[in-house]
Amino acid sequence: MSSPALTITPITRRGKTTVTPPGSKSITNRALIFAALAEGPVTLTGALFSRDTRIMCASLKALGFEVNADEKAKTISVVGLGGKIPNGKATLHVGNAGTAARFLTAMLAIHPEGEFTLDGDEAMRARPMGGLLEALEKQGATFTDPATGARTDRFPFIFRTRGLRGGDIPVDASASSQMLSALLMAAPYAKTPATVKLIGHTVSEPFVDMTVRMCAQFGVAAKSDGVGSHAFPCGKSYKNPAVYAIEPDATAASYFLALPLAAPVETTVGGLAENGLQGDTAFAGVLKRMGMALTETTAGWTVSVPSTAPKGRDEDFNAFSDTFLTLAATATLLDGPTTIRGIAHTRKQETDRVLAMCTELERLGQKCSPSSAELKADKTLSSLTVYPDKAAMKRAAANGPVSIHTYEDHRVAMSFGILGSHDLFGDGRPWITIEDPACCGKTFPNFFEVLAAIREGR
Repeated sequence: MSSPALTITPITRRGKTTVTPPGSKSITNRALIFAALAEGPVTLTGALFSRDTRIMCASLKALGFEVNADEKAKTISVVGLGGKIPNGKATLHVGNAGTAARFLTAMLAIHPEGEFTLDGDEAMRARPMGGLLEALEKQGATFTDPATGARTDRFPFIFRTRGLRGGDIPVDASASSQMLSALLMAAPYAKTPATVKLIGHTVSEPFVDMTVRMCAQFGVAAKSDGVGSHAFPCGKSYKNPAVYAIEPDATAASYFLALPLAAPVETTVGGLAENGLQGDTAFAGVLKRMGMALTETTAGWTVSVPSTAPKGRDEDFNAFSDTFLTLAATATLLDGPTTIRGIAHTRKQETDRVLAMCTELERLGQKCSPSSAELKADKTLSSLTVYPDKAAMKRAAANGPVSIHTYEDHRVAMSFGILGSHDLFGDGRPWITIEDPACCGKTFPNFFEVLAAIREGR
């Protein structure tokens, strides 16, 4: 059920603000898998509490793991069992959480004789799983449709496991790097030494690097050849540290790094580190190439308000595609067109993100290439060019705020929330309404409260 719509009040007062985003969803859900697979107890600090991470915690509990969360303290304590999965039967619902869907599936394959029923939201049923399921089938697993008993490559499915055999484990992760990451996390628990081999190419490669680095942080280092092959020893378990700190979410940081494009607020985003685990910090480089003034200090990364509209860019977002929506929305405020490339895979994420952004930008009177009609007709189109036209935005909102459909996608909602903070008419008049703002609960439950606090100078 969708939440009541929220009309965004523009930010009109000049000022400065400091924001520390919530913990990274990508790191939190990976750390939960590592924690359960490793030996001994661990406390995750700075953890994200969102729909996706709650789904992961609930799934681990359903599998028999001891998981205790303290949302106020932002901690999650897990007792790892060294590669043992307590319950051999369970029914899990992963919502629309791609990380939970893929990571749990690979983890469950470790069980020597399990039978698990997995399902997700309607949108998750349409998201790609085939590459991962095929890789696990070659390791002895089977996946059948609960209704027909026939083989299936998507949710829902009944998953019968026989443990991981090991050896070469080829995987087609062209649709999602999460499939490759999922196998990397499970590989040390194969019956023989395992080498996970990427077939062709994957997307969002920094997330694979994140997984490999986290494997080492939890005590099992992979031997990687740099071209998609990752070898793991056999019989070596992950070891839990007493405490594992979750980095603030770099994708969430992109909204506030971009805020000075839309509003007269110098913004400092705390907690980011250039040598951190998250590739989405590369968004800061896009801002620099646009001509934005960005400085890095121990307090955080600070972006100043530009005196004139920065220039539009032609950028490849393949490696940090979750942030492309941030640029697509704020591209309407730049000087000249902006082209965003390398985002074909985002058409199969929470929603068709390229089509969603194009459709809503057109609702605001902006010209996009390809158009929404062209995107609907051709699913292979993989870039988006935005031609900014402020006068057209004013005409679109002349009779009241334009309602932005969010497609149950948190990143669509937050990106247009930042754009709506722009004082388009120069008189503080609201001009954008966000439908279903609670969809931000997937990664940043209090996003609009943080935005309101900035507007009010709190």
